Amino acid sequence: MKSGCGWLRLVALLAASGVLLPGPSLAGESGPCGEGLELRLSSRQPAQGSLVVVEVVGASPLSALRAEASGQALHFWQDANPENRYRALLGVDLERQPGGLPLAVEAELAGGARPGCRALVSVQDGRFALERLELPRRFVELSARDLERAEREAQRLRELFARVSPERLWAGGFRLPVEDREAAGNFGRRRVLNNQPRSPHSGEDFPGPAGTPVVAAQRGRVVLAEELFFSGNTVVLDHGLGLYTFYGHLESIAVEPGRVVEAGTLLGRLGATGRVSGPHLHWAARLNRARVNPRDLVALLPD
Repeated sequence: MKSGCGWLRLVALLAASGVLLPGPSLAGESGPCGEGLELRLSSRQPAQGSLVVVEVVGASPLSALRAEASGQALHFWQDANPENRYRALLGVDLERQPGGLPLAVEAELAGGARPGCRALVSVQDGRFALERLELPRRFVELSARDLERAEREAQRLRELFARVSPERLWAGGFRLPVEDREAAGNFGRRRVLNNQPRSPHSGEDFPGPAGTPVVAAQRGRVVLAEELFFSGNTVVLDHGLGLYTFYGHLESIAVEPGRVVEAGTLLGRLGATGRVSGPHLHWAARLNRARVNPRDLVALLPD
């Protein structure tokens, strides 16, 4: 389907000026979005760090569909289904301020009609835990050499997560990357080390014995498979449409960059490499650069 950067810039200007697009505003989880179009949201009140499934259903096939949320373009796909249903994922970054997040949708029907609407998604406080620790300085302050390496790798990851592959590589539901292991539930946790605030914890940890198999949560392309300063042996999968999953602190890596792996493929084994105090998997997800809870993938995209 067609996309339009100029249209997205126009939407941003309209939102900033308070002008509404043609069509009604969405009042609930599902509602009409102009003649022949319906907009459905998995949630209108997502918490910080969560995912929202956006569905657009047309009375007839759509020749074009565009949507953006607060400057973030949405990337739609269409599964085989009896209705003209198109879906996209909206990521709410874990540090986005609570409050309104405007969503704008415009479609073009086969007959030439151009319905559109806006919805206001209300971002809620994630209520993340706060942890204060006093540690020896050597565990908190990096040497100039280590700091330079860490910053270089962080910039590389930011550039990687900014890329959007146009093809959806995943098929079906997402799965947890470690079997029979409970998540620590520490996504979004804020840490203050020696009275210095640190970046929030951007993934879910899965503690377990070293050597435990770690598998791909879904089909994707390996875009990174190497040792990094903070996360140790690390694998990153590109699932397409701006969605990535991240697997850190591996004892060993079993895949190479460029390979397309299927859901359940062995990526490596759980370990304690990088800056950690014990063996565990750090599993994270990025959607259009937004840091989101990877467990939402399992909950919102079932088989």
